[in-house]
Amino acid sequence: MKKLVSKLRLRKKTPPTSRITSDTIDQHREHVLAGGRRFKYPIQYARHKLVFNAIIISFLAVIIAVAVGWWQLYPQQNTSDFMYHVTKVIPIPVATVDGQPVLYSDYLMKYISSIRYLERKEQLNTKTDDGKRQVEYIKQKSMQYVIANAYAVKMAKQLGLSVSNSELETYLKDLRQTSAGEISEQTNNAVILDYYGWSPAEYHYIIKNELLRQKVSYAMDKPALGAVTSIKDAIKADPNVDYKTLASTISTKTGIKVEYGTSGWVPKTNQDGGLAVQVSKLKKLESSSDIKSTSGKGYYFVRLLDINDDQVSYDYINVPLTAFDKSLEKVQADGKVSEYISIPKTD
Repeated sequence: MKKLVSKLRLRKKTPPTSRITSDTIDQHREHVLAGGRRFKYPIQYARHKLVFNAIIISFLAVIIAVAVGWWQLYPQQNTSDFMYHVTKVIPIPVATVDGQPVLYSDYLMKYISSIRYLERKEQLNTKTDDGKRQVEYIKQKSMQYVIANAYAVKMAKQLGLSVSNSELETYLKDLRQTSAGEISEQTNNAVILDYYGWSPAEYHYIIKNELLRQKVSYAMDKPALGAVTSIKDAIKADPNVDYKTLASTISTKTGIKVEYGTSGWVPKTNQDGGLAVQVSKLKKLESSSDIKSTSGKGYYFVRLLDINDDQVSYDYINVPLTAFDKSLEKVQADGKVSEYISIPKTD
């Protein structure tokens, strides 16, 4: 009897067979999966930790990059080409004018091009005392330029003004006219790149901003229009009126500094805001109507004095535009212009 009990106990301790059958397949599958779980979960937990750490590192890297960029642009005033391209991608302000942001990229575009021209064409040495003074002056003028352009953008929105692509192309075509004929767009682009370092897109951007500023200046200047009307009436009453006397009379009447001048002999394609082109269409001693100068210098009346095959000679009356500049000066006087970099004022 004791031997039988011992055999039964031994049978109970015998491990189950490893043979897989249809009855044991579920049990075997669970056994295999359970063995794999101990490898899966630690890796899964580690992966979550790696993702979390990666997010923290990326966040810190962004903060450091922003801090370094801010330090380079504002306290250090880094004007390198690299920082210019950074500001083209990230539109950050260098100033504000009456709530309108002034883009840092616009400031650097103007400043870098001015320095490039002076270094390449005028042999400016920025390391000398005189060169350093000129650099500070160029910074100041570049800031004034971009602030005025930004203010023009703000006023253009209020006045509903814009510059179309066709207007831009027409103006660019006029700029390519010379006494020897029209130069090609490729040649013009090469000259602009050599002088200022501007790509065609940058050049078009600069010109479009200047055209917009001109449009705004003409639209804002009601006093100038009053002076123009007075001059037109005087010429209509006496076509042979003396231009110099008329300019003095209108200046006294309107308080606007109307100017008189003569051109001397100049090419018919002279770059004078379109005056030579217009006056070449007149008869001798005939006066034009008012002309909006494409140089932004205001309204002109021109009278043809003499002409030959290639040249013209004329005298003129100029009614300058002042309303835009006065409005901007008032905005500055009211403390509505904030510059985010410190530029020493030069005389």
